Amino acid sequence: MTEIEIPRGREAMQGRQNLSPKRLVRRFAPGFGRGRGTDFVRPFAKPGRAPWRAARHLGSLGRLGDLEARLARSPAEIRRSQALRYHVFYEEMSAVGDAETHLRRRDADAYDLICDHLLVLDHAVPRRPFLRSKPEIVGTYRLLRQEIAELNGGFYSAGEYDIAPLVSRYAHLNFLELGRSCVLKPYRDKRTVELLWHGVWSYILLHQVDVMFGCASFAGTDPEKLALPLSFLHHHARAPEEWNVSALPERYVDMNRMAKEEIDPRAALRELPPLIKGYLRLGAYIGDGAVVDYQFGTTDIMIILPVSALNPRYVNHFGNDAERYGASQPMARRRFPLRRNLT
Repeated sequence: MTEIEIPRGREAMQGRQNLSPKRLVRRFAPGFGRGRGTDFVRPFAKPGRAPWRAARHLGSLGRLGDLEARLARSPAEIRRSQALRYHVFYEEMSAVGDAETHLRRRDADAYDLICDHLLVLDHAVPRRPFLRSKPEIVGTYRLLRQEIAELNGGFYSAGEYDIAPLVSRYAHLNFLELGRSCVLKPYRDKRTVELLWHGVWSYILLHQVDVMFGCASFAGTDPEKLALPLSFLHHHARAPEEWNVSALPERYVDMNRMAKEEIDPRAALRELPPLIKGYLRLGAYIGDGAVVDYQFGTTDIMIILPVSALNPRYVNHFGNDAERYGASQPMARRRFPLRRNLT
């Protein structure tokens, strides 16, 4: 009979350490992927200090019937939001991914670990036999705060737009980058989008944000086919000089493709994606120049939205303390100072 060697002393201790919760969290943390910015982002040294760790202390950011808006609280929830993004961007739309992306069936990049992930969850999903019931993630928004971006290589949008002059010009203001927004097709209605925005508004109050910005997209990579909506935005929604952001010279695509008098505003509005139309209703400005993103099969524009320029109608709608759908998180800011959670 072969004698089985039982590990003792230091070997046994090392075996127990390999199964420690900290190592398991590190092992199953969300994948970074190989998306834009991988070479520049310096991820958190310990996943336990990532933003989702602080989000564990937060409650709901809004509730509407069976739908709830809140931040992701674990690597598992971030992976589920990545799977939703993959379904929307790669299966419904025309994003082009590498073999690793298609094998994992998740839209992931280096920024996922340093961002907060706003989720809309449906608690009315049918219970699965013999399994613990989990609410379904039906919408998501990725949020990157300025103080975290500056410690980890900068903003995602810097790969398309020269945002440094704007941030320097308003060094006294607090910036928030929004991106990777998507909603599951059966839920693309007013209720879900409104709850998503209610969550963003709660987050703005929670972290005392002064300016929101980020890329929004048109489907397609041929700017000539988008001449009407791009020209409409150039002539009617372009940012004033003090808030302007320009596309990087090597990626710049002129949005001024039609004369102002040739534009039919109603026809142009019909061609705007719902998200961009929603930004305009909120009072957003549009940056100078578009950018073609061949990986995602989109043409991107820059959205700049100072909180001071928000349409008062929407501020009143959601409430000065985001109380419309039962969120009460602004007071929770004092419970976990942000700097304590950073490397």
